[in-house]
Amino acid sequence: MRVLLLGGAGFIGLHLAARLLADDHAVTVVDDFSRGRRDPALEELPLDVRDADLTDPGSYRALEHGWDQIYMLAAVVGVRNVERDPARVLRVNTLALMHLLDWIEPGEPLFFASTSEAYAGGVTAGLVPVPTPETVPLVIEDVAAPRFSYAISKLHGEAAVLHGAHAVVGRFHNVYGPRMGHDHVIPELSLRAARGENPFTLYGGEQSRAFCYVDDAVEAMVRLMATPEAFGRIVHIGDDSAETGIADLAELVLRVAGADPVISPAPAPAGSVARRCPDISLLRELTGFEPKVSLEEGVRRTFAWYREHA
Repeated sequence: MRVLLLGGAGFIGLHLAARLLADDHAVTVVDDFSRGRRDPALEELPLDVRDADLTDPGSYRALEHGWDQIYMLAAVVGVRNVERDPARVLRVNTLALMHLLDWIEPGEPLFFASTSEAYAGGVTAGLVPVPTPETVPLVIEDVAAPRFSYAISKLHGEAAVLHGAHAVVGRFHNVYGPRMGHDHVIPELSLRAARGENPFTLYGGEQSRAFCYVDDAVEAMVRLMATPEAFGRIVHIGDDSAETGIADLAELVLRVAGADPVISPAPAPAGSVARRCPDISLLRELTGFEPKVSLEEGVRRTFAWYREHA
């Protein structure tokens, strides 16, 4: 197959590219590399890599058609980016997608990367259950709050692709692993543990999450794109097998690091939900997916990568 990865140089995109290549597909990556310099791992893969700004419609017009699969992963992500420049998040995430929908041909299979943040406001307001299915109401508590700009951009994206393309929407839930940057909880804990921080500040230890290792998330994506019944649907992607408290997660990371610091509790970041865990019954029903990588094994792999590349 010929596969197009838009935003394919990012965290999930790079892991997906490696998997698709291992399955003997021809892969083209389009990215603006706004996350920084090119990852050396990207240069080592036999990819067709194109540098382009997807907020410019000319970037799409320069692309050929005839793709067997298209994955839309391009977006500005990360709490710090969202808090610092919500207008950029809305502009980039919306324009890149709408230009794609203007360009894509009818019937070209599209995967749109969405997020559990789409319904996070409902969790905070106590309107949705946890574990959370796809059918819950989507709530934005305050459109003026910078934190919600990312969720708003993805809510718009879900509606746009379901009305404008042959698409499956995958809502990611706390996907983690090597190369995901420094602004997420497992890499951030790993880096501080590797540096020997003591006392060790623990933010929001009372909260809980269900973490999904990136290889499992990629497996779910590949399966969904091979499942005709998934198109036109929103499907939660994650690992519901081991919801974990942040305090327990920190204990695991420190044990993997061989560290035993004094723990200094601190409040959770403002606006973060107290609990997040997907109901992945629909994903199982459609594809037979089951997560394979335990949290301990995933943390060990992730910590080893960050210790080497810090």
